[in-house]
Amino acid sequence: MKDKRILITGGAGGLGAIACWAFAAQGAHVVALDRGDDLEERIAAARGTFESLRASASHATAGGTYEPHDVPAAISGSVRCLAADLADTPALTRTIRAEIDARGGFDILINNAAIYPSKPFLDYAEVELRAVHAVNTHAPLVLAQLLVPHMQRQHWGRIVNISSITFYGGWGELLPYVTSKGALVGATRALARELGVHGITVNCVSPGAFPTAAEAIHPDPEGYQAMVIGRQSIKHRGNALDIANALQFFASEHSGFVTGQVLAVDGGWYMN
Repeated sequence: MKDKRILITGGAGGLGAIACWAFAAQGAHVVALDRGDDLEERIAAARGTFESLRASASHATAGGTYEPHDVPAAISGSVRCLAADLADTPALTRTIRAEIDARGGFDILINNAAIYPSKPFLDYAEVELRAVHAVNTHAPLVLAQLLVPHMQRQHWGRIVNISSITFYGGWGELLPYVTSKGALVGATRALARELGVHGITVNCVSPGAFPTAAEAIHPDPEGYQAMVIGRQSIKHRGNALDIANALQFFASEHSGFVTGQVLAVDGGWYMN
């Protein structure tokens, strides 16, 4: 990852911000694309969370514990914030083109951002359906169109989309979100087929249920946690580093012969 340029959407959010610092720890220069007036504060706070997770990272195994040994002690890369609204395609395009003109193209694109309104299907207004599509499905394709030309010129690139466990379970009261995540799986396969000839891989990570702010949509947190652990094969909650590890695999040379694939990081909940 050393000196790779990475764009991560939703980069100031729970899973995205930890991924930003995980890449920076490997020497990458990350641009965290998000919206809001407090991006710098959120990214700074996430660095502390990342350091805590990294310091305490150990996973119980049959033979004891596994301690990560390949993460550098110091963060040699960087994380920089870039404000943009993914739903505003013209403004997003101007922002990314200006960034590319000023600093050069990106080697890696991670489409992480998403919105997830929750209500019965018949209660959604058309404007809400369109809003979810704009952020979760359309923006990733717009960003790919903007970033792929640089990847083509250097005959190397990585695109990683974020789907969701909900696509496999078909959860109720999340129809536009589930639909958008299924669309990203389809986009992953179509882009992988088309871009492979240019040395660009396109893959997808499908997270399970992680303890982030997104869980606030569930009215019974304790019951939800019990349900999650009960359905997982691994009987503890995952954390943001689990997702960051999967993203790093798909972004690295280790996955150079892997494209068009979906990797579930869900503790063995759904197996496909």
